[in-house]
Amino acid sequence: MPRRPRVHLPGLPLHIVQRGHNREACFFTEDDYHAYRHWLGEAMAASGCLLHAYVQMTNHVHLLLTPPAPDAVSQLVISLGRRYVQYINKSYRRTGTLWDSRYKSSLVQADTYLLLCQRYIELNPVRAAMVDDPAHYRWSSYRANGLGQADPLLTPHPVYAGLGARQADRLAAYRALFSPELDTEAIADIRLALNQGQPLGNSRFLARIEQATGQRREVKPRGRPRKPAAGDTGPQEQLEMKI
Repeated sequence: MPRRPRVHLPGLPLHIVQRGHNREACFFTEDDYHAYRHWLGEAMAASGCLLHAYVQMTNHVHLLLTPPAPDAVSQLVISLGRRYVQYINKSYRRTGTLWDSRYKSSLVQADTYLLLCQRYIELNPVRAAMVDDPAHYRWSSYRANGLGQADPLLTPHPVYAGLGARQADRLAAYRALFSPELDTEAIADIRLALNQGQPLGNSRFLARIEQATGQRREVKPRGRPRKPAAGDTGPQEQLEMKI
């Protein structure tokens, strides 16, 4: 079955995941995390993409960004991948690929799902049992979004800016979002959208994407389809109720 083409639309947030080849490590020392950040900053500047959240895990990376043009994301990923892989291969006297050949991506409905997606990204180290608080993990955007630490890579999204008129209010409101655990069904829905390359949003958002691309867009349920019972809602309505 042919792969569904990725959809990158200007001005719409995009959640990207890139994993190490065969899920192997892509960061080995502290210098590697710094080097990736350096090349990411250069790629962001060259492509014009705006970064809202990120996390560098041992064997994969999450980015939440907004591109100015459809080809800006591919430009960023190619430039960043080429430079960082060259750095790793030279540093460790290795050859060959470092990343999986195809990154995963999902458009995100900003007004409803952007902050949920940021929480998902910044809680990765907690779910992996690396830390018990996202503030204890150095290689993510949480310290900037939740604590106000300066991070030149980041540009706050308007939805984040709308959390409060003053920075102190925004930070407090953002931290409060992390008090309850992220719902397991919300986690599953974000992962499913990424794995299928589908948008994360409600039916109106999906209709907007379909109109812009001419392609049908919906997240298909995992497993075999079941017969709908009386009063059941459709797959997209179920997705809206879960998150």
